Amino acid sequence: MTGLVTGWGVLSAAGDSVTELLAAVRAGAVVGVDVRDRFDEPLPTAQAPAIADFDVRRLLGRKGTSFLDRATALAMVACGRALADGGLTPDDDNRHRVGVVLGTTTGSLKSTMDFSRETLVQDKPYLVNPVLFPNTVMNCASGQAAIRYGLRGVNATVAGGPLAFLYALRYALNALRRGYVDALLVGGVEEYTPNTAWAAELTGAGPAGEAAAVYLLRRPTPGLTGTPRAQVLAVATGFQPEQTADGLAGCVRRALATAKVRPADVWAIASGELDADSLSEVVPAAAQRMSVRPALGDCQSATGALALGVLLGHYAEDPAARGRPALIVGRSRDGAVAAAVVRG
Repeated sequence: MTGLVTGWGVLSAAGDSVTELLAAVRAGAVVGVDVRDRFDEPLPTAQAPAIADFDVRRLLGRKGTSFLDRATALAMVACGRALADGGLTPDDDNRHRVGVVLGTTTGSLKSTMDFSRETLVQDKPYLVNPVLFPNTVMNCASGQAAIRYGLRGVNATVAGGPLAFLYALRYALNALRRGYVDALLVGGVEEYTPNTAWAAELTGAGPAGEAAAVYLLRRPTPGLTGTPRAQVLAVATGFQPEQTADGLAGCVRRALATAKVRPADVWAIASGELDADSLSEVVPAAAQRMSVRPALGDCQSATGALALGVLLGHYAEDPAARGRPALIVGRSRDGAVAAAVVRG
């Protein structure tokens, strides 16, 4: 079973469209935004690839948004835009067949740490603010998005750091194949806060980035409304803690075989960060390599979703690329690998 991408909702430091994503990746320089006045806490840098001028109340109204953490707010806006772009209006006839699958790293790191801090600084018996707790659970964003748009289908959150979106995409294809849903909002979200900024700085992964990218994935059926922008043909995952490059190459081969795509036909590879000769033993060395991280920073669970956005921007811009297969690949520090095959 494959899935058709019929809509998208993207928020990033580069802008709110796949065209702007592609332009930023081509430029290669970090998209810097002044973040000094956003928080009371100190930050490792004065500029970061964070989203500028995001105000969830302005975008969604005051009702139900007062206590949202930033990650949840970003996800909700991106989900709404993906539904609108794909021309899908949830109603009583279809809402039970539409769901949400989001990739995450740890949910909102700031919310979790703020709640933990409350247990240390408040008077015993630890009179923490109960309003803070819902934002600490990993599936807060997917749950709030489903509530906001009245979606009663499959609802899942998949943790996987830089591979989270690819894991979510695999989960979504399985749900479509098994007939659990007809449409899914699939994406990844990562917020920029002092917590994520310092985590990236201290682990050498900086600068920390911020993004939310969500796609409307539909079951291929006759009479499908909306124009398909791409088709997700296959997703493969694996784990090889030693010689991770070989593990990724094997993962790519399995994904291509499942998709029935010849390696020689791959025209582009998109990922968080790629060397010029990455996977050259599997796909043509002439295939374009497009890396998200140099422009948009370490966006963790949103990385793969941004990589798909870059490919979609290229498909929209270049008619010659349409119909040709491309790869989204990722690997983590611990040896996890994943690859998806898409066709514009």
